Amino acid sequence: MTYTGHVRPGGPAATRSLDRLSITKVSVGPMDNNAYLLRCRATGTQALIDAAADPDVLLDLVDDHGLGTVVTTHRHADHWQALAAVVSATGARSVAGARDAAALPVPTDGLAEGTSVPVGDCVLEVISLVGHTPGAIALLYRDPTGHPHLFTGDSLFPGGPGKTTNPTDFTSLMDDLEAKVFGRLPDDTWVYPGHGDDTTLGAERPHLAEWRRRGW
Repeated sequence: MTYTGHVRPGGPAATRSLDRLSITKVSVGPMDNNAYLLRCRATGTQALIDAAADPDVLLDLVDDHGLGTVVTTHRHADHWQALAAVVSATGARSVAGARDAAALPVPTDGLAEGTSVPVGDCVLEVISLVGHTPGAIALLYRDPTGHPHLFTGDSLFPGGPGKTTNPTDFTSLMDDLEAKVFGRLPDDTWVYPGHGDDTTLGAERPHLAEWRRRGW
């Protein structure tokens, strides 16, 4: 099946196979949270982005290949309800943005802007996107044979930035998105959000000014 980025709660996972990395997306929990299992095709090393809910579903994806790392994109509870169970079952290392790490229910290493998360021979670059939460991050995989892939948590969706609770946080998130995401990455960058369908930066770029006007 062709990967489209559309999954539904209780439905099957969808897998995208790149030359060096496979990406499996599944919807879990009552809030239609996306979880992403990444697997290095050369080494078999795996990482999970957002152990949001339904630990049995997530552990079935991990299967017997083992799990090296769980990355939590931000501190909101709907993105880590299965974190303790997954870490306990797999022994995986838990990591998150430095300013959100202490809010998680298991010992979690903080990630700073520009650091990386290895997935076997593949690398995810950490991008800090302050606004939805103080420590929210996105994860960038630069496919050496294709376009970039960006996992944005709740900081960027089809149709705009994630929810903020005041104008200062909204401005911070928009500034980070414009400088670190839209200002650095090409239109064919594929965006994997924390809920719902995927998008591309090219689809969203024409609406930046509209988002600014709309405000928080």
